[in-house]
Amino acid sequence: MTSPPHLFCPEDPEAPMAPAAPRVEIVVPVRDEERDLGPSIRRLVTYLRTSFPLTARVTIADNGSTDRTWRIATALAQALGEVRAVQLAQPGRGRALRTQWSASDADVLAYMDVDLSTDLNALLPLVAPVLSGHSDVAIGTRLARDARVIRGPRREVISRCYNLLLRAALGTRFSDAQCGFKAISADKARILLPLTRDTGWFFDTELLVLAQRAGLRIHEVPVDWVDDPDSRVRIIATALADLRGIARVGWGLGRGTIQVPALARPSPAADGHRPAGPAELPRQVARFLAIGAVSTLGYLLLYLVLRTGLPAQAANAISLLLTAVGNTAANRRFTFGVHGRAGAARHQAQGLLAFGAGLLLTSGALAGLHQAAARPPRLAEITVLLVANLAATALRFLLYRSWVFRDRDPGRSRASHATVTTLRPSSLDRTAQPEGSDR
Repeated sequence: MTSPPHLFCPEDPEAPMAPAAPRVEIVVPVRDEERDLGPSIRRLVTYLRTSFPLTARVTIADNGSTDRTWRIATALAQALGEVRAVQLAQPGRGRALRTQWSASDADVLAYMDVDLSTDLNALLPLVAPVLSGHSDVAIGTRLARDARVIRGPRREVISRCYNLLLRAALGTRFSDAQCGFKAISADKARILLPLTRDTGWFFDTELLVLAQRAGLRIHEVPVDWVDDPDSRVRIIATALADLRGIARVGWGLGRGTIQVPALARPSPAADGHRPAGPAELPRQVARFLAIGAVSTLGYLLLYLVLRTGLPAQAANAISLLLTAVGNTAANRRFTFGVHGRAGAARHQAQGLLAFGAGLLLTSGALAGLHQAAARPPRLAEITVLLVANLAATALRFLLYRSWVFRDRDPGRSRASHATVTTLRPSSLDRTAQPEGSDR
């Protein structure tokens, strides 16, 4: 339970004030950001005054800062009429966004990271489709073909693996869950926000998953994005928290403990599958081996990337987990012909048991190698892991065929699907309505 936020209001009655009900509210969550806060907020306000045709409010949501961040935020609120500052005693980006969005009177609720890594020219293409009614949610994406991104290879690999994991585990269709540049219509936010539980970095992923499950249209904007070298995100801790969040949401959706209302007309999902007979075995083996080869290559590449900063066992476990989830999803669809959402969470849970067997084999092989040689060469590690992974692959096929994807209910299943659109800024004139026009 969060403590009531304290709203800073300028004491000077003649100071310029933001409109009482702006079309757009942009929340900027901050914690110990005394270096970036002032320059970033002034740059954002300058953009809003000179290049943004809609009325907008900027809310600085300080959540648990211990440096000069709050003092700087209140000074900005005094000096800039478009800015207000809100202080929450407890930390958490998700907590700050949920609190401020829930209390907002704007039509469109947006947020961006304080480092302004995303080019501000993408702001109007982000909010216009939501304001016009074309879409319900809008996100910036760094993974679209038209995006221009400058960041290191490690963050690039982690980001792409995370979004692949979301697709495999939760059936997501949006391309970039983590970009700190999103917007949602206020009426849809009022319905979905009470369903969210995360208070940290997983919050916006959780909200997007719920929006997709509700059948909302999600609009994607390719962005220009430059990595902040002074980012405060702790990659390993955040990754582990994200994995826990994926497991919690997947378990809740699979068990039915998370009930998402249908906010758009459902569309039919693909049919389920019938059990394959012996004649299908050669085809299944061929497809399984092809998927296994791709998974093994991905596993080795991930291991090499993660091994630069992690111990061997940790790099092995994370690499195997990510590729195991993707392997299960690919074999579900292409090897055993299972379509639609029905049973997806159960299949992934059972696939993770096969992952446990693979982890046991590969971890045991690694332990044996390090027992035999204190500092084995990297090539020896890769060779041992490759052999152990092949053994785990054979075991996984047997488990997949005889247990995980064994037909239990030959009936048909249906599920609702969200629509994900990726529109270039050039299409803005077909989606946005000028301020003051009929909607």
